[in-house]
Amino acid sequence: MATDFSRILCLLRQEKGLSQRKTAAALGISQALLSHYENGIREPGLAFVVKVCDFYHVSADYLLGRTLSRDGAIIGADDLYDSSEEKGSLRGSILATLQKKLVVNTANLLFDLLGKLGSRDAISAAGDYLSAALYQLLRQLYRRSGANESFFALSGAAFDAGAADADMALSRVRYLQALDNCPGDAFPPLSGETLTADYPGLGQSAAQVCHNTDERARGHLDARS
Repeated sequence: MATDFSRILCLLRQEKGLSQRKTAAALGISQALLSHYENGIREPGLAFVVKVCDFYHVSADYLLGRTLSRDGAIIGADDLYDSSEEKGSLRGSILATLQKKLVVNTANLLFDLLGKLGSRDAISAAGDYLSAALYQLLRQLYRRSGANESFFALSGAAFDAGAADADMALSRVRYLQALDNCPGDAFPPLSGETLTADYPGLGQSAAQVCHNTDERARGHLDARS
């Protein structure tokens, strides 16, 4: 089944006017294996992904369909591959690493902007809102691992009844109230252009998070219409 990776892998080769045979030789694999990758029949390892990024001079995010920009790399080869050992070792799941980079970079951008705004209430509320979201995801994972939920002070019954959801919703209310209480001239000037220019890397992550969320939300709306 074709994926973003297989589609982009094929397009990059075609853009360079290269045959599968020559490309496979340059990448150190067989033509048959490259064909399987380009058609989504097989999934490559992380070491191959890094090699392809170097060969086509694109970021891993672009290659995996996680960003629209070819040269705005959010993640580098050093984030994916640890060469400190003789044979090297892969650093976990590439998708997990990419998602972490997107979320962490966007959070860094958000709190930097809130710091410039100077509203302690907005900063606190934003931290509480994001913490509540992470708490819920982590607790669900913790629960399904079979671990004892006594680690959490909030009872399982209260959690299932929506206590954490309520905390998250109230944090959002406090965040909006804090923003409403800030004078208009306190807000830093923002635009898509200034974000990516003033915050290279971080701005691209934020743009990608916004793009992904927009597309998911629009997809939900289109499905209901």
